[in-house]
Amino acid sequence: MTRHARQIALDQIGDDGQARICESTALIIGLGGLGCATASYLACAGVGQLLLCDFDTVDETNLGRQTLYGPRDVGQLKTECAAARLATMNPDVKLTKLPDRLSDDALSAAVSQADIVLDCSDNFATRFQVSQAVVTRGRVLVSGAAIRLEGQLAVFGPDYTSSPCYHCLYQEADESLEDCAGNGVLGPVPGVIGTMMAVEALKSIAGIATESSQLHLYDAHASEWRKLSIGKRVDCPTCGSA
Repeated sequence: MTRHARQIALDQIGDDGQARICESTALIIGLGGLGCATASYLACAGVGQLLLCDFDTVDETNLGRQTLYGPRDVGQLKTECAAARLATMNPDVKLTKLPDRLSDDALSAAVSQADIVLDCSDNFATRFQVSQAVVTRGRVLVSGAAIRLEGQLAVFGPDYTSSPCYHCLYQEADESLEDCAGNGVLGPVPGVIGTMMAVEALKSIAGIATESSQLHLYDAHASEWRKLSIGKRVDCPTCGSA
């Protein structure tokens, strides 16, 4: 445990908390800017198994913010490149590659294997699909997003009978066609959000999670964070009857 001595030294973590981290499994959906930062810190922190889900290949335009990849990786599957890089960071972590766009059944199966799910995807359709799966399986969800000089993250679950889910926060009508390609993104901003997602995941795994049901908004231009409360929708199509 020498590798994790600085975490174990924390009163909030200790030997028991680190043991929970080392025995845990995290599912990371999306290995872009958010997923690269999230996966890197979870691997280095000692999470026992990472399920890496992404169907995409590395593009040259990814290299300014997706820190697990280099020029030689262009055209290769992100799951393959990410797993190879993460294995050099921590040879003890078990890495499972899921290089497909998961169907509902396959996603549900992957969620059932995980103790916590981190949604690093970049579209509402996937986020709603993930939300349904975590509600059904009763898993904690850490969700993040980043564009331009802005980012956000929130933690949901695991008790969706009394707390909101992602679908309580956003509806299908909220989706826009904005993406990094059309609007741009400052390279480190996804790293900031992805790192904070890893922090929240580790806190949850170690049993020191703070209050959920809050949306954390980051404005890089103003260098400030804001928090908004998230209410549970009784008519939510995902968790309204949970």
